[in-house]
Amino acid sequence: MANHKATKKDVRQSEKRRDRNRYYGKTTRNAIRTLLANTEKAAASENLSKVISMIDKLAKRNVIHKNKAGNLKSGIQKRVNAMA
Repeated sequence: MANHKATKKDVRQSEKRRDRNRYYGKTTRNAIRTLLANTEKAAASENLSKVISMIDKLAKRNVIHKNKAGNLKSGIQKRVNAMA
């Protein structure tokens, strides 16, 4: 365990950030899952912009790498475009 006040504070802050990042990441993964489970193209296209925004925010917060965000967005866009 940390002995200095500053180190104890850093541990508290990093735990908060970790919990927050895990929440945002899980929420985004669930949104992607529900988007891809959708069978109607119109409904999927409506939710697409929200999901892409969530992915961009994860990349901006450095929860995921910017290249991973681009790959996710590309894959989702292809799947939505391929819907009948």
